[in-house]
Amino acid sequence: MSVTFKKWAYLLALSIIWGSSYILIKKGLVGLTPLQVGSFRILFTTVILLVFGYKTLEGLSREQWKWIAHTGFYGTFFPTFLFSFAETEVDSSVASVLNGLTPLFTLLLAFFFYKVKIVKKQVFGVLVGFLGTLLLVAQEFSLTTSGDSKYSLLVVCASVFYGINVNILKDKLSGVSPMGIALGNFLMIAPAALLILLFSDFNWTGFYQEAAVVKSMGYILVLALFGTAVAKVMFNKLLALSSVVFAVSITYLLPIVAIGWGLFDGENFGGIQWVAAFLIIGGVYLVTETKKAPK
Repeated sequence: MSVTFKKWAYLLALSIIWGSSYILIKKGLVGLTPLQVGSFRILFTTVILLVFGYKTLEGLSREQWKWIAHTGFYGTFFPTFLFSFAETEVDSSVASVLNGLTPLFTLLLAFFFYKVKIVKKQVFGVLVGFLGTLLLVAQEFSLTTSGDSKYSLLVVCASVFYGINVNILKDKLSGVSPMGIALGNFLMIAPAALLILLFSDFNWTGFYQEAAVVKSMGYILVLALFGTAVAKVMFNKLLALSSVVFAVSITYLLPIVAIGWGLFDGENFGGIQWVAAFLIIGGVYLVTETKKAPK
């Protein structure tokens, strides 16, 4: 199997898996609080990865563990809770589009901190992407008279953390096993997630008697297995096979899947939101497009 085929296979599979994650978060919030959704997602994933990948931790150096801890918090811990809180007020389809800012932030961070060169077209792409973001966030504010629409900004913050995570993975952990990185990430953040869960007022003795809670935990278990455990390993493999820019270009396809799930679930995604979505995706395209080598 060629490297090119593997790259595109991972990209397509991740688009479907991660594109479905937003609706699973939304369903999980029916019977659980945002803190409980985030905590259970992390703890379920930790157990799953520990069962299948405990041997991949052998031989990791102290320096590698340091960066694994960083990527665990930047790439998983903070975004997990940010999305859980955001989707209490923001539709899953809108959250998926705003998450499309990840490549833009990845490029900007690579430019400022890793001295990666950017061309005029990429600068224009960043501006177009941010214009789409402003339009989408403004639309969210106009749809409600409350201040809760500001929760859409939490998704933007999560995209910044994803950008930090991708750059660290590529620069500091490129030689580490994808499964080892994923498991190490969750071992680093699981204690904090458990502590949050213990103080989240979860009903430990009678939760199984509440149908909504059990159903929501089922959605989060599916999310942890596929949207987090499997997807984390796949993304790390994709990053090892390709460039940072190619890996984060998953955001071209991911919103299509998420918007489809949102419309199926009765969410409203109107004209202005479509315009904003195309601006963001167009900006990402300009940022990630690479010139062909001359013949």
